[in-house]
Amino acid sequence: MNKVGFTIGKFAPLHKGHQYLIETAQKEMDEVYVIVYETDLIDIPVEKRAEWINKLYPDVNVIIARNPPKQYGMDEKSIKIQTDYLKNIMKDIKGTHFFSSEEYGKYVARDLKVENRIVDYKREKVPISATKVRADLKLYANFVDEIVYRDIKNIS
Repeated sequence: MNKVGFTIGKFAPLHKGHQYLIETAQKEMDEVYVIVYETDLIDIPVEKRAEWINKLYPDVNVIIARNPPKQYGMDEKSIKIQTDYLKNIMKDIKGTHFFSSEEYGKYVARDLKVENRIVDYKREKVPISATKVRADLKLYANFVDEIVYRDIKNIS
């Protein structure tokens, strides 16, 4: 059976933690999808964030998720809204594993009927978050690939 992994994110911006997640999926799966959500958290368009992933991981399938639901949360109603949106995006893809470093991974896996694959949940291997990078790009520059750094620096 073909193992098909997928992950989701805003990648706002893409950082070494995201890259570790994608690279782990690539090692374990036959095929990998990365779904990039639109967001207003960063002044970099979703197309540019998808381009970073395409450049760094040409063997990964990148899907842009437009107009994602605004409702987030760990309550069942919010989870259903989010996973229904994701089911629609994945309707033609037979995923087998969901990769994340987040608590919500178990709900995505449950609702999409795939295996939950948690990677570096405690951020011990790559201690970074996009929130930290957005707060201080210079301080966390070593956690961002040069193509991402260059694009962010040109906008900041």
